[in-house]
Amino acid sequence: MATTTNKDYYATLGVKKTASAEEIRKAFRKAARKYHPDVNPGDKKAEERFKEISEANDILSDEKKRKVYDQLGFYSDQIDPAQAEAYAHQQSGGGGVPVDFGGFDFSGFQSGPGQHASQQAGAGSSSWGSFKDIFSGIFTGAQHPSRPHGPQPGTDLEYQATVDFWAAIRGGQARIQIHRQETCPTCHGMAQTGGPMPCPECNGTGQVTQMGGRMKFNIPCPRCNGTGRTTNDCGTCHGEGTVSRTETVEFRIKAGTRDGQRIRLQGKGNAGMNGGAPGDLFVIVRTGTHPVFTRVGDDIHLSVPVTIAEASLGSKVEVPTIDGRAQLKIPPGTQSGQKLRMRERGVESANHAGQRGDQIVTVDVVVPTLNDERSREIMRELAKLNNQDPRVALFDKL
Repeated sequence: MATTTNKDYYATLGVKKTASAEEIRKAFRKAARKYHPDVNPGDKKAEERFKEISEANDILSDEKKRKVYDQLGFYSDQIDPAQAEAYAHQQSGGGGVPVDFGGFDFSGFQSGPGQHASQQAGAGSSSWGSFKDIFSGIFTGAQHPSRPHGPQPGTDLEYQATVDFWAAIRGGQARIQIHRQETCPTCHGMAQTGGPMPCPECNGTGQVTQMGGRMKFNIPCPRCNGTGRTTNDCGTCHGEGTVSRTETVEFRIKAGTRDGQRIRLQGKGNAGMNGGAPGDLFVIVRTGTHPVFTRVGDDIHLSVPVTIAEASLGSKVEVPTIDGRAQLKIPPGTQSGQKLRMRERGVESANHAGQRGDQIVTVDVVVPTLNDERSREIMRELAKLNNQDPRVALFDKL
């Protein structure tokens, strides 16, 4: 049997296992200055030593990698940190899976800086694939997922709901159809029916034997979770504890609700297991559009056409608002595209009581069509009296 090829990264850097991140960094910098290839040109031993300390630093300077290394005694990029933690917990008495890695050859599974396990063992290597499957099966129950005991809370749901433009501004009620998991009416969420009986998987012993390459180990039975007893799955929910249901949910829209705002409906998510609390439903509101008004936050934007005379001489014009008609003062000399603000004519804030947005009016100066000679004469006279060239500033910028 091949021998273990695990590396002692702490010894490589000359630090204790309790060394802090700063101590590891200082040790690496000190060793790197000594063995760097630029300092030792042509020295193969120094070059190999530099690679070793670089690999050790790559693992120990990364908090997640170091944790996996400390828990397993080796590191691979392909190992899930959660699996490593599960193994360490079981070895310390939290579950007691009797797995001994001593004498096992990890040379095809370890990875250093810039070198993944698949590169060392060969891309798509069967040796790595089998090891990964074994490791995952032991510590996550990948082969037969175990059913959790005790109350399990339900998961949350998230849906989008489009509401009318005016409903978002003024508030009201809205409905949405959702698909959710509700508690099974037969087993009441327990997922099982009938009394306990000996587990057919382990014959009531609570343990099964599993082979993995060179390793042979006993693990808790995945079907009964090591208890040696099991029950029949509920025939209605097939052991899930919940059944699917389509439901229409009614919810309240606050006045001033914005596009993209999330509304939480407590307890309207998926049902829990074994008496666990249900999850929540989160509704993302999408507000409808309007042919005249455009909403930006709590402000209302719209364009209002005015005549040349109204823009030139100034005037008061009637404009629409979300509350009805209102007077807007057009200052003399107003240009097309100019924006005028009507304060507190926007949307009432849903988050700050008593606050309202503004209405922003973009002036659109309408040029008249001259259909008679008298109008054209007046326009020519006006051009003579006001002969400024509006394009002078344009050419000055060239």
